Formats: sequence, C-alpha cells, structure tokens
Amino acid sequence: MSGLFIVLTVVLILIVVFQISRASEYVAVLKGEKKADAQSNQVNAALMIVFLVLGLIGVYYCNELLKGRMLPEAASIQGKAIDRMMNVTLIITGIVFVITQIMLFVFAYRFRATEKRKAYYYPHNNKLELAWTVVPAIVLTILVAIGLKHWFSITSDAPKDAMLVEVTGKQFNWMFRYPGKDGVLGKKNYQLVDESKGNMVGQDWSDPANHDDVMPNEMHLVVNKPVKLLINSRDVIHDVGLPYFRLKMDAVPGIPTTMWFTPTITTQEMIKKTGNPNFVYKLVCDQLCGKSHYSMTANIVVETQEEFDKWIATQPVQYQLAMSSEAPAGGDSTQAAAPADSTAAAPAADSSVAPADSNATK
Repeated sequence: MSGLFIVLTVVLILIVVFQISRASEYVAVLKGEKKADAQSNQVNAALMIVFLVLGLIGVYYCNELLKGRMLPEAASIQGKAIDRMMNVTLIITGIVFVITQIMLFVFAYRFRATEKRKAYYYPHNNKLELAWTVVPAIVLTILVAIGLKHWFSITSDAPKDAMLVEVTGKQFNWMFRYPGKDGVLGKKNYQLVDESKGNMVGQDWSDPANHDDVMPNEMHLVVNKPVKLLINSRDVIHDVGLPYFRLKMDAVPGIPTTMWFTPTITTQEMIKKTGNPNFVYKLVCDQLCGKSHYSMTANIVVETQEEFDKWIATQPVQYQLAMSSEAPAGGDSTQAAAPADSTAAAPAADSSVAPADSNATK
C-alpha cells in the first residue's frame, strides 16, 4: 500500500511540473518572449541564492544531527591516527566545498543574463589553468602520502611480541584460530577441509604444531598488546571489517593477507564510555559476499592479559575435538581421545592428495 502511495505521489508531482511548464509557455506568448525570459532569469537567479542558503544550512544540520550517532572513539592506536587523518581530510575538503559552492551560486546570481550584458567568452589562461591543476594535485598528493603511511604501518611486520590470531571467512561466518603454548599455528591444506570431521580450515594433523591450536567462536584480544591477524577466505572474497578499531582488510581465497594493530580500550571500559551495557566490539564483513552477507558478524572481546589467560585455558584443543569426531559410533571414548602430549603421533595426511600448503604459517 505504501509503495502504491509513493508511485501516485511521484506521478502527481510530474503532472504538476508539466502543467507549470505549460502555463509558463502560455505566459511567454502573452507577455512576449523577451520579457518572459528576463523574468525567468530573475526568478532562477533568486532561487540559486535560496538553494545555496538552504543547502548550507542542510549540510550543517545533518552534521549536527549525526554527531551523537557516530562510532565512539577509536579503540586502537592505529585507529586514532586514522581518525586524525580523516579529520584533516574532511577539514580541507570541507573548506574547498564551501568556497566552491558559494562561488558557484553567487556567480550564477551575479552574472545572470540581462539585456545590458552580453556573454564574454574566456577560452584560455595558462596561469589560471596551471594554478587550479597544480595546487589541488599537491594537496591530494600529500593526503595520499599520509594515507599510504598509515596503510604501510598496519601492513608492515608486526612487533615480535604481538599475539597471533588467524581469521578465516566463509559463507557465512568467521572462524578464529589461536596457536597453543608453542606459539605456532600448524600447517593447513585446503584439500583437508572437512567440517564433518571437525576440520573447518584444513589443518594438517600430521603437523605436531596443530595439536595444541584452538578455534573459539569469538575473538579475544589483550588490551595494549599488539595483535597480528592472519586473514584467509575459504570460498569467495570477504573483508575483515573492524569499525571500532578503524581497520579493514580483504580476505582473499588462496592469498593470505595480514594486518596488525594495538587495542587500547577494553570492552568493559567501552561499556562505561558509551553508557551501553550491551556494547560489544564487532567484526563484520565489508565485502558483499552472497545472500546472507548481512549475517557475517562476530564478537570481539578486549580484556586484560590475566582475563585472556583464563579464557584461553578453557578453550578445547581443536585436534582433540577432531579426533573425537572421527571415532566410530559406540566406540571406546578413551580410544577416541587425543593424546595429551602435543608431540604425540597423529595420522599422517596422504601427500599425494593433500600436499602441504605453502602459505601456511609455521
């Protein structure tokens, strides 16, 4: 019903505009073409100024209206720097926008057509063209250089003490993998992916480094500690979007990407800052990836080192879960359990079917 109402409203507006244009034609015939054109120029010139004033008021009002609805302060060191860059860019482009819009509409009013004025064609001026080409080029080059500086910062080598988290996207959810006590993520091979056997990312169980890796259903980070994200995709292109940290990175099938950052505000601190008891950091997919793209979100918890250590200690080892899922129905559970020693023998993968993944982190 609302759709029909909108269509009827649009049709009515078009009819009104058409009738006004027809009426203006009749007026032009009655008053004379020159007099009608002069009157039309006066009206259009006045409307230009009205549009300028209302437009600038609208821009100001929209900015004021959105102030309280924007994201809270950046929750990472890199995010704060990116916010500063964005503010500088908005200030520069905002000043240029206001000046050019005022000049555009004032010139349209000031130099409207009259009987006493003839159009003057100004086809060429080397100095003027050089100025409006070189100056914007220099300013934009500086802004691009600042952006590249921040880009190289988050994609450079992470600090040696950075924690490592692997993020894998698939239609339509995110999977996380943390290394165990050895601090090393085990090798992967896409041919080994088998969710029915608890192998969601294709871990090679013949690699002992896989025997202590854990795969929780949410990401936990330590406040004021650098974290390196190793990003993968299992099917199509996704994008790791971290709006509260002001970061994002594509997840490309077959091509691991990385970025690192340092969170600075715990989840509990952000709850107090925002006054929202239900606040939670989110990881979202910033790349349209299919019909259920909207559902690709995951929770992120930023906490102290002590809280993180307690949490990670409660996470089950993925190797043990996988070995349990491969046990025959009704079998002895003690035989299905994985050995406690992370160096214990694991069933070797057939190298002819599943060669080692050259992109694996070791």
